[in-house]
Amino acid sequence: MALCTQCGNTMADDVKFCPNCGKASNDASLGESNPYAPPKYSVASFAVIENSDLRAAARQQLRGAWGTMAVACLIYALIMIPLTFLFSEFSPFADPTLDKISTIIWYILSGPLSLGFVGLLLKRVREQEIFVKDAFSGFKRFGASLLLAFFEGLFTALWTLLLVVPGIIKSLGYSMAFFIMSDDPHVKPLEALRKSQLMMRGYKAKLLELQLSFIGWGILATLTVGIGFLWLVPYYGVSMANFYENVKQNQKILLAA
Repeated sequence: MALCTQCGNTMADDVKFCPNCGKASNDASLGESNPYAPPKYSVASFAVIENSDLRAAARQQLRGAWGTMAVACLIYALIMIPLTFLFSEFSPFADPTLDKISTIIWYILSGPLSLGFVGLLLKRVREQEIFVKDAFSGFKRFGASLLLAFFEGLFTALWTLLLVVPGIIKSLGYSMAFFIMSDDPHVKPLEALRKSQLMMRGYKAKLLELQLSFIGWGILATLTVGIGFLWLVPYYGVSMANFYENVKQNQKILLAA
């Protein structure tokens, strides 16, 4: 018996493709048809792809990468969750001063961590090899990512002060900013926000629909005492990366403005 090098599935010695994940064995010939290969979804096209296909592509792209993604998410959680709750009023260690300090640290780290995680997602979508350390690449652009997170949060909050709906609309408009910054090492924070708004013209409702489609999964993940989020966050994130890739191709003229 042989073991699949990708998923660890046990298979017969004469099997050339893993029935579980479709990985080719060393005996498979170049160009040989793979009966177990999952359907290919191309998100980098000039056609607007349905959200269901973006999610299907994400599931396909995460094959063989769930472990790396889950470890990255776990490290994020171990960093950010204590900063959020350890000294809050709901904690037995409640301390108003330390809570304010931890909140400031949370905001300082949120930009670089968001940029790094987005970079990890894009590498996976683009079929590049990923490592847990890639999730922290955002610290190479610490200042820019920090300012992007600050301005995005500030502008969204200001619009929310008017009404909740304008705040949601602006949040959707700014949603591609970190993807844009990850793609362009020279883009400035305010420029990334501007390009994101241009990119999202006509796509906000589609993105909101994609985000809302994960609510059921979020409820189920909560029932697992949060463990399910180690699976859900990569699934959601790669779906968002697919959304970005598809819209980017359909908005090249606007992005070049």
